[in-house]
Amino acid sequence: MKKIEAIIRKSKFDEVKEALHQIEVNFFSYWDVTGVGNEKEGHVYRGVSYSTSDIQRRFLSIVVSDPFLERTVAAILKAAFTGTVGDGKIFVSDVEGAYRIRTKERGADALK
Repeated sequence: MKKIEAIIRKSKFDEVKEALHQIEVNFFSYWDVTGVGNEKEGHVYRGVSYSTSDIQRRFLSIVVSDPFLERTVAAILKAAFTGTVGDGKIFVSDVEGAYRIRTKERGADALK
């Protein structure tokens, strides 16, 4: 099993969620986060300068069985892409165990 953590633009969340549902990844957690990115310049809108050092993003946490890893990452990459600075990051790590509390199922069975 793998844990996928993705930090994406909030404006792309609905597209990413739909892309995940289309590949049958129907369970994941998400929350709004603020981070600091590589972009150091501010932006000017209607004569007012705005700092872009603090960036509003959405953080997704998804645990999938190994066969779903590549298609899940590919779906996020495609749906979250704008081609501009700040599209986000994806991190993948190993998960040693998973348990469904209600049924006591373990491993990949707990993810179904």
